[in-house]
Amino acid sequence: MERYVAFFAAMNVGGNRLKMEDLREALEREDLEDIETVVASGNVLFSYDERPTEGLSEMLAWIVKEHFGFETFAAVRNAAEVRSAIADNPFAADGQDNQVHTLFLEKQADPAQFQVMLAGYEGRGRERIAIGDRCLYIDFVDGVGSSRLTSAFMERKLDCRGTARNMRSLQRILDKLEE
Repeated sequence: MERYVAFFAAMNVGGNRLKMEDLREALEREDLEDIETVVASGNVLFSYDERPTEGLSEMLAWIVKEHFGFETFAAVRNAAEVRSAIADNPFAADGQDNQVHTLFLEKQADPAQFQVMLAGYEGRGRERIAIGDRCLYIDFVDGVGSSRLTSAFMERKLDCRGTARNMRSLQRILDKLEE
């Protein structure tokens, strides 16, 4: 069995409160194995038959909708993909671990739409942004909380959903995946 991580979006924020214990139980009922949560913000490690991560993303979002009644997006990645999200992030070397993020996307961002997004954000903040493999790399230079670069803005400009994790969290998750 392959080991995966699901990065859930919009979980335990706003009205989408969910105990990780309840999520684990729902996933176990759907034949996922070795389920473990990392931090209470929707990071779930699990084992499942090896398959493309895109199909698993759809399945997990369906499970949450069926069991808990709210829409979410789950970016599912295997250990190699998480390792790449860390290693390929051009801002990891000189940015702060808690400010440098990977925004996992549901599909590959269109380069032309990415350029339109960059142009639309120009002059609004000092963030550094780069496109990756089904992700964006972002350095929130002045802090995430004060940034005007929101998930809603990026999703609207790129026409796809995403969920972000900082380098510190990604390394903790990768360490757990590789245990």
